[in-house]
Amino acid sequence: MSVPKSKDDASPGVLDALRATPRPVRYLLGGVLLNQLGAFVQTFLVLYLTHRGYGVDRAGFLLGAYGVGAVAGTVVGGELTLRLGSRNTIIAAMGGSSVLVFVIPWLAEPGTYPVLLGLVVLLGLMTQAYRPAASALLSELMPDEFRVMGFSMLRIAMNIGAAAGPLLAAGLIQINWNLLFWFDGVTALVYALLAAVLLPRPVRKASAPDPAEDTVAEEGKQSTYGAMIRDHRFLFYLASMLLSALVYAQFFSVLPIDLEDAGHSTALYSVVLTLSSALLISLELAVTARVSRWRASTAAAVGTFVYCLGVAGFGLPGSVPALILLTTVVSVGGLMVSGPTLWAHPAKAEQKIRGRYIAASQAVFGLGSAIGPALGMLMWTRYGDGIWLACGIVGVLAAALAHAGLRPSDEPAEAAEAAPQDPPAGTGSREDSAVVG
Repeated sequence: MSVPKSKDDASPGVLDALRATPRPVRYLLGGVLLNQLGAFVQTFLVLYLTHRGYGVDRAGFLLGAYGVGAVAGTVVGGELTLRLGSRNTIIAAMGGSSVLVFVIPWLAEPGTYPVLLGLVVLLGLMTQAYRPAASALLSELMPDEFRVMGFSMLRIAMNIGAAAGPLLAAGLIQINWNLLFWFDGVTALVYALLAAVLLPRPVRKASAPDPAEDTVAEEGKQSTYGAMIRDHRFLFYLASMLLSALVYAQFFSVLPIDLEDAGHSTALYSVVLTLSSALLISLELAVTARVSRWRASTAAAVGTFVYCLGVAGFGLPGSVPALILLTTVVSVGGLMVSGPTLWAHPAKAEQKIRGRYIAASQAVFGLGSAIGPALGMLMWTRYGDGIWLACGIVGVLAAALAHAGLRPSDEPAEAAEAAPQDPPAGTGSREDSAVVG
């Protein structure tokens, strides 16, 4: 039982968070939005390659190769963040990505398939390597009490770019398909340049390097992953992220096919996507301000459960468009409750290992997103709408794991309650709220 909070100790609101956002964080979020606005490769790669003469099977395999590179990129990005710093990692990742995506139109002939395959894997790696760095820098610069809301802003920036990008792509395709990749390359290059000019440089130690300290630091780097594996609560969290990603993937893979099979028009799925983006962009920050009053474990568990419950609702018999839109609202509501807290959770690790923890989280979610469509389509072809019941069951397990994984953030509150003298009402520590999750 947590200590009630007084008015003076109430969680900050949206305007408070916006005012408290440091200028470098605003530059970071602007760069993320710009980069996401031009992130066309994963969305349009299959269509582009079939336009250039590739078969669907080969084009699909190349998209899978991009996904493999993307999962590896989050791990590499975590390592680079530790060794080079967040700013330099973003510059290197975006600069390399811009060069690689620029040359895709010149290597997209069917006869250059082996070269294109290697390039696509490397492109996926470079494109995703910036994400752990961006998350680590956001966590470092954002005031602690606004950390979860900072991650909500990051998600909103990505969602705005993801929503507006396809509209921009539709216009570019009408002119020339190659413009998709040239524009993607330009946005990545501009992001790299903005990072070089506007983001803070890594702080260097003024004292001369101590070989003994370097040895200890190197041993610490080698032991981080071992400690992570022994951290069973963090493993619970990672398992929850994996299961959540498997369910999340069905929203983009099975749902459009299932709606079409049920006799609904393609326009209905477009409305579902538009509604989802509109809700996330317009309401997530306000929802996060409310949720920041909750314990981190509660926000993660409740949001995950509600989201997966909404996805399970797509399998209700005799679903009509109004019910499908209602279940969409429920699922997106769950995402808004749990998403920022889950994204921010690895950022509470010590700064020297934060990059690896963030990278592990994003790699696991990326892995679930990569294998989720294949598993979902396999289940749908065999069991039909039973896939949605399975999503509900997986969601219950993911919610339980999220609660167990984020439980350490509740320990200060429990310790306070167990102390010989109870604090007066209104002096509850902020560490019992979701903002430290």
